Amino acid sequence: MTRSRKILAWTLAILVLLIAAAVVFIATFDWNRIKPTLNQKVSEALHRPFAINGNLAVHWAREPDEGGWRAWVPWPRVVAEDITLGNPAWAQSPQMAALKRVEFRLAPLPLLAQHVSITRIDLNEPSADLFRLKDGRNNWTFDLDAKDPNAPPSKWVLDIGAIKFDKGHVTFNDQTLNTDADVLIDPLGKPIPFNALAGNTQAAKQVNEHGATAQDYAFAFKVTGHYKGMPLDGDGKIGGLLALQDAKQPFPVQARVSIAKTDAQVVGTLTDPRNLGALDLQLKLSGSSLGNLYPLTGVTLPDTPPYATDGHLIAKLQDPAGAAFRYEGFNGKIGDSDIHGDLAFVAGKPRPKLSGKLVSNQLLFTDLAPLVGADSNQEQKARGSASQQPPGKVLPVEAFRTDRWRAMDADVEFTGQRIVKSEKLPFTDLYTHVVLDDGRLSFQPLSFGVAGGKLDTRATLNGQATPLQAHVQLSARGFQLKQLFPDFAPMRTSLGQLNGDADITAAGNSVAALLGDANGSVKMLVNDGVVSRDLMEIAGLNVGNYLVGTLFGDKEVRINCAAADLGIKDGLASTNLFVFDTENAIIYVDGNANFKTEQLDMKITPESKGFRIISLRSPLYVHGPFANPSAGVQAVPLLLRGAGMVALGAVVAPAAGLLALVAPSGDAPNQCTPLLQQMKAGKVPKTVKP
Repeated sequence: MTRSRKILAWTLAILVLLIAAAVVFIATFDWNRIKPTLNQKVSEALHRPFAINGNLAVHWAREPDEGGWRAWVPWPRVVAEDITLGNPAWAQSPQMAALKRVEFRLAPLPLLAQHVSITRIDLNEPSADLFRLKDGRNNWTFDLDAKDPNAPPSKWVLDIGAIKFDKGHVTFNDQTLNTDADVLIDPLGKPIPFNALAGNTQAAKQVNEHGATAQDYAFAFKVTGHYKGMPLDGDGKIGGLLALQDAKQPFPVQARVSIAKTDAQVVGTLTDPRNLGALDLQLKLSGSSLGNLYPLTGVTLPDTPPYATDGHLIAKLQDPAGAAFRYEGFNGKIGDSDIHGDLAFVAGKPRPKLSGKLVSNQLLFTDLAPLVGADSNQEQKARGSASQQPPGKVLPVEAFRTDRWRAMDADVEFTGQRIVKSEKLPFTDLYTHVVLDDGRLSFQPLSFGVAGGKLDTRATLNGQATPLQAHVQLSARGFQLKQLFPDFAPMRTSLGQLNGDADITAAGNSVAALLGDANGSVKMLVNDGVVSRDLMEIAGLNVGNYLVGTLFGDKEVRINCAAADLGIKDGLASTNLFVFDTENAIIYVDGNANFKTEQLDMKITPESKGFRIISLRSPLYVHGPFANPSAGVQAVPLLLRGAGMVALGAVVAPAAGLLALVAPSGDAPNQCTPLLQQMKAGKVPKTVKP
């Protein structure tokens, strides 16, 4: 053998011996010897006490799942027992987290390329106590040593494929949110298939359509505590393996959570959890009022009766425009009204935004009352309202929550196919486009059909101003009287219409405050109708019922024309012109309604067209509070014809303005035209002296 061959043979032999020695050393090395050094180095890096108190070992085993020649390469499996991590030095309690046992598999070959690849970490009985103080300090943010900004980034890359865990216990206390929670996680006695709970929901269909297979539910959890000071209670089920590397691997979630008077149930999947990627859930939501969702979610919604919805919730938590949520194809009820539609919420800048389209096939008027605080005190208390309607007060005093208006923007369309006040008087075709922009709320438009006619409203409420500023314009056209009172026989032959306009501005933070500050005008014209005590009963006007009975007895009386022009200043509505032209008399109404004090002061002066009605010889009065006005016959006799009417010169302009509301009514003559033309000319309408 030549000298060179001997050198090569000895070199190879020494290399084999060194490898064999290294393998024997690694296989037999007691890794517990490095625990003190390891504990010290980790504690210094985290500025927290860290310790592996139990056994530390490395086991070598092949990974058959790798396939090919790599399946023959042994992988190290690191096992550590009884691990504890302490709190920062300023914390009162010493320990933050603990693990009974942790095991992870480390791919050896990627280490050659400075790539730390851990395919899976198994956590046994994890526990953690997380907290944040009022000053913002928390124990989950680590005070790592600052790096040199000029230093090049590390070439080492860490990848974790999945996390498997078993029973655990986590407590959470956040003083900045006034929130605390205690979460217990325990293994199920037997795994539950995903479809056994998800069923045929849209969330389950999405999993199947993407060709993925959701793992079984493996653990049950229970949570108790408080969220923003409100009682919190919940439970549910989750999977046992959280895939961090595979963004398409669905992690099953099923939960029921109750916070105060709001209940939520979800079933579906979480994907891409490492990036808080996406949620695909079937969501059932119910509660005493949609307005109660604001402190929970930050979404501004109106106060409503009790509600319940069921729909498909999709969330993309890492959307570049902001976390995006879509509640698709939901169905539900608000009070006794149905609700359907799609909503989207984007947590973007400068403010989050809610958008969507809603539809109700049958909407009850009573379910709209909470929107303006007009429901009863008992109902207000049930939905958690802080304010209650004072006794004897008719106009709603519940304040608008304008501070919430500035928390988000909105662009929502709502269509109501049929709106029911009573079965006798259905409304139709409600449509409104609600826009909320930086505290400014507008309805452009709010319109609906009623009795063959149309009511169009344009409303703007400026919540940026203090108090709130409002501008409302209404236009009522073509209300058919025979459709307004379909069950009232004398009205069935009526050819008349009701038309009206209103233009009002006001400032105030409730309906009562707005009307108490209102300025503007209201004009109304009724042509060719019928009035009777029965009609007043249908309309629910008790004072009107008394007056009609006093004026006309129990008989129906045909109205040729009813015309009203009211001016409103600082909440005081005064009559510029208010006149009824009936077959028996012309009746003048003079006076005012004070919305600030809720007081009526009206004088009704009838002027007879004949001698048949003895009661027309004296004027009538209506005065007192809105809640309980009194009506009667004035003691002073009627001295002059038209004594209740203001000076004729004062009604010329109102009469001219009301003529604009006269609309053609087919072949039937409009009875209001001659009455208003006489007043416009400054003449007293023709009557017969009593």
